[in-house]
Amino acid sequence: MKQADVPSLMLSIDKLHAFYGKSHVLHGVQFDVKAGEIVALLGRNGSGRSTTAKAIMGLVDSQGSVLWKGQQTLGMKAYEVAHLGIGYVPENRDIFPSLTVQQNLLLGVKNTRKQGRWSLDDMYRMFPRLKERQHTDAGVLSGGEQQMLTLCRTLMGDPDLIIIDEPTEGLAPKIVNLVADYLEELKKRGISVLLIEQKLTIAMKISDRCLVMGHGRIVFEGTPETLRNDSYIRKEWLEV
Repeated sequence: MKQADVPSLMLSIDKLHAFYGKSHVLHGVQFDVKAGEIVALLGRNGSGRSTTAKAIMGLVDSQGSVLWKGQQTLGMKAYEVAHLGIGYVPENRDIFPSLTVQQNLLLGVKNTRKQGRWSLDDMYRMFPRLKERQHTDAGVLSGGEQQMLTLCRTLMGDPDLIIIDEPTEGLAPKIVNLVADYLEELKKRGISVLLIEQKLTIAMKISDRCLVMGHGRIVFEGTPETLRNDSYIRKEWLEV
């Protein structure tokens, strides 16, 4: 690799193993994410996708290597990983129900002494519905609105990479399209995305590369076009 290319490599995973107690879930996972790249991590439920995200964030017992901009993060606490510039949007959304939309967004700010790349106005421009509901308690929002809020709260922390777990799960088609627009906006601003998805449609549309997981391993890596043309991989590892 040329010296000039080194800064483009943001996240590098190598020989990653993860465990829940005695249960061995990840078996030597290996991949990377470059600057400004959207990588889709696909697979059926139970394939190890969410565990991969949790391992990167330091939320499960793991072995191997997780390099963030060349720095080893395996063994760090989740908040330490987050402060390095990795945002994480979990599948369960984790909003603060008794706080307003705006209060939830402000909680996402990690450095109050430095102006980040994203402002409240940016959030409200991307999702006008949040602006309408800015003084509403987050607990009464619809599922789609809560997903918008979680995505935006993570952005307020000004990450260089966002890991997003199943952002379109249970959402109406109109909201799914909004999420796709949001992810493309991130790419335009140079933010890397690791997108964990079951829906092939959105992943094929916006990702630069697709990874497919099966039984805790990466079983395919390639472009969306290559995956689209590989009927064996889709049938064996993705289709229900």
